[in-house]
Amino acid sequence: MVVYSRKFLITALAAVAALPACAMAEPAGSTIVLGPEGTTLAAEAAPLTARDVTKILFAADRTKPIDFSRRTLRDLDLSGLDFKGADLTGADLFGADLSTANLKGADLSGAILNRTTIIKADFSGANLSRAAFMRPSVSTSLDYDVAEAAKFAGADMRGVRMTGRMEGADFRGANMNGALMGPHEPRADISSMPNSILKSCDFSGAKLVDADLSRAVLTFSRFVGADLTRATLVLADLSKADLSGADLTGADLTDANLDGANLSGVKGFETVRGRDSIRNLDRAIR
Repeated sequence: MVVYSRKFLITALAAVAALPACAMAEPAGSTIVLGPEGTTLAAEAAPLTARDVTKILFAADRTKPIDFSRRTLRDLDLSGLDFKGADLTGADLFGADLSTANLKGADLSGAILNRTTIIKADFSGANLSRAAFMRPSVSTSLDYDVAEAAKFAGADMRGVRMTGRMEGADFRGANMNGALMGPHEPRADISSMPNSILKSCDFSGAKLVDADLSRAVLTFSRFVGADLTRATLVLADLSKADLSGADLTGADLTDANLDGANLSGVKGFETVRGRDSIRNLDRAIR
């Protein structure tokens, strides 16, 4: 139990009384649970430090996920931490280091994850729906070792905005319906990037209905049994990609490169848009 001095309480009450009425109204959902004892902290309080987050998570009980929703965790070194399924809904993690962090089952819906470092981070089963995930750092060197790739297996990534270099990432069984992984270049946006580099990624069994993968480099990636219904793959490089058993019903492959791609057992290929412009279709395995 925390005991405050009389002087502290008088000072605090005076500060509150001096606030304008609009500042007194606490936004809905602005309270955050910081520990298993139920300690709370208003959203207007001082930003959390990496040490704060580490101490909170160390003491946390996985059966009672910590609430970091809408908190600012920008640029913090959170590498190696086990988030124990924390609620990070709408949290601002811009530039944070999440290397080797365990984010399995965490709720990151609507979170800002731009410029994060995710080397060997595990987002398996996490909720990343509508999250912004632009230009993450995924390797300790310019060689982009696939052994350092992040994991997103079974994650909810519906409507995620993700553009970056993600060689070897594991998206098996993820729900990526409506995901936006094509170019994103609004003027003056630091996340601008001409296309996503998704070489050797595994999308086996993933749902990619209405997903945008335009201009993505998907060489050697696996889409075995994936649902690509109405997906946009305009100018995508699918050289040597394995699309066996995938559903391409209504997908747009205008100017896509299928050199050496495995199309055996593909469903709905007769409905694919832009078939006449597909490059190297004669070199695909069918």
